[in-house]
Amino acid sequence: MRSNRATIRAGVSMAATLPMIAGALALGIPAAHAADSPARDVLKGSKPLWATAKSDKGATSDSAQVKARVYLAGKDAAGLAAYARAVSDPSSPQYGKYLSAGKAQARFGATKAQVAAVKSWLKSAGLTVTEVTSHYVAVSGDVAAAEKAFGTQLHNYAKGAKTYRAPAQTASVPAALQGAVLTVTGLDNAPHKANHDDQLPPPDAVFKNAGPFSSYYGSNVASTLPDAYGHKIPYAVKGYTGKQLRAAYGAGKYTGKKVRIAITDAYASPTIAFDAAKYAQKNGDAAWKTSQLHQVLPAQYTRTEECGAAGWYGEETLDVEAVHAVAPAADVTYVGAASCYDDDLLDSLSKVVDNHLADIVSNSWGDVEANQTPDLAAAYDQVFQLGAVQGIGFYFSSGDDGDQVAASGVKQVDTPANSAWVTAVGGTSLAVGKGDKYQWETGWGTEKATLSADGKSWDAFPGAFTSGAGGGTSKTVPQPYYQKNVVPKALATANNAAGNRVVPDIAAIADPNTGFLVGQTQTFPDGSEKYSEYRIGGTSLAAPVIAAVQALAQEARGGKALGFANPSIYAKYGKAGVYHDVTDNPTGSGLAVVRVDFANGLNAKDGLLTSVRSLGKDSSLSAVKGYDDVTGVGSPAGGYVSSFAPKKH
Repeated sequence: MRSNRATIRAGVSMAATLPMIAGALALGIPAAHAADSPARDVLKGSKPLWATAKSDKGATSDSAQVKARVYLAGKDAAGLAAYARAVSDPSSPQYGKYLSAGKAQARFGATKAQVAAVKSWLKSAGLTVTEVTSHYVAVSGDVAAAEKAFGTQLHNYAKGAKTYRAPAQTASVPAALQGAVLTVTGLDNAPHKANHDDQLPPPDAVFKNAGPFSSYYGSNVASTLPDAYGHKIPYAVKGYTGKQLRAAYGAGKYTGKKVRIAITDAYASPTIAFDAAKYAQKNGDAAWKTSQLHQVLPAQYTRTEECGAAGWYGEETLDVEAVHAVAPAADVTYVGAASCYDDDLLDSLSKVVDNHLADIVSNSWGDVEANQTPDLAAAYDQVFQLGAVQGIGFYFSSGDDGDQVAASGVKQVDTPANSAWVTAVGGTSLAVGKGDKYQWETGWGTEKATLSADGKSWDAFPGAFTSGAGGGTSKTVPQPYYQKNVVPKALATANNAAGNRVVPDIAAIADPNTGFLVGQTQTFPDGSEKYSEYRIGGTSLAAPVIAAVQALAQEARGGKALGFANPSIYAKYGKAGVYHDVTDNPTGSGLAVVRVDFANGLNAKDGLLTSVRSLGKDSSLSAVKGYDDVTGVGSPAGGYVSSFAPKKH
């Protein structure tokens, strides 16, 4: 996701445990236990799965440098998880009894004594403490000091075509620190980074859609082009706007008034305020009010070339404009990470939680589950749980590569969407007809065939899979209680007889062929920078749309935070009028659109490319009646938002 010694030493010194006696006393651990027992508390998952004996290339040099983060478990990790569940569960007497950020930290955060003990241990091993936050202690130093601190040797391992450092054994901490340390990251130096889920043009590579277009689904039929599925098919829409999406998902009178939404991505677009204002003005959205859009940014950015910083500008633009289009009165805070690496993205999420910047957090980034390590998963889940006890809900896009087989070679889900503590948002193809009337949705999955040279047929119709909503069954996350009795057993037990987490939970528009119109300042070939509009999609669109719909629901609820929403989302499953039960091929006649693109992405100078895009063909995943691993429980129907309104007695 996201983010040399010639001889092997016989062992690692345990001397680092001895200076811990004072710290152990401060933690309430008997000094005899701390001094007499050489036992260590194992940090499960700190040795990555790719660090195998077969790929071992020998010990890392003693003098090589390590930068690591020791994440703090807090004073009651089990209590945090239990409280997060209780306040999120509509059937619990504690439902909605959220804590303030300060009270959450006081009740579940690390104590001063724990922090002091962790710092003392790290320094005693020869590491330098470089930063201390309420979540972690960051350190730097050489390999020898890191090995001494964490009770493991560090070796070099082949991972694909490259070589990275990783622990040769699972890392551990002195027994005196048991319960104080959640996990450690940074002992392996393989990239732990996220990608935004769609393919967006950066400002230095202008992109425009070619016509013809439909203004609404089916308004412009390609009568001169070949049939598909035995009938003429329409041109793709130019791009839906807020008015159409609000109608499709039952916004009604609600606008998200007095609701705060945060958006996290990496970096920050320098033209976001101008672009968002221009887009709203041109496309009928309410004008942004003074101080309605905020940015919280780091002091400096890192890894800008490696992460493709400019490519993230379009992601922020899509997220901000989509949220405002659907929830035009909501307050929006953009929180930019210093890079696309997990540690920096975690920092941006922590800023939202520590300062309670919003009740709803939209996140359109992630990576494949195989690249997520248990240490990072634990750090993410802790932030999500701290958010849940405050009434903060996190929404993550489920990915754009279907079952991931075509992209990664392995059938798997995306992360952090796989976390049991977030709402994973899947994707649909959406048809909004004349008068903004909802017609149907399919699960988003596209197959593409190009127009033949003679213009009389589609070559190799329906063509190859190009993209689709991410989904499936996790291989690492156990089935959460709220999915039981809703998710079909065959899906839940696909990788484990005991049942695992299935993605997604809910869905919304994602297909770029039935996508959303976005406006962004881009650089044209002559060097000029101009505002331009294009149609885009991906579950990077679905996540902010669902976040905005949740803002409408929170307003309907009288402003009371929805918090971690999955328990209530699943509790509403099966109730009339709440969800569109999205299935593939809902019309029974096969669905496709014609798409015409500029060969050079800008104009017709280098010709046009005409293709047919079949809808509802998501790799091996299928949208079926009931819950499925493309759209979850479905998309919000006309009764979804209003279902959160207090019942009249």
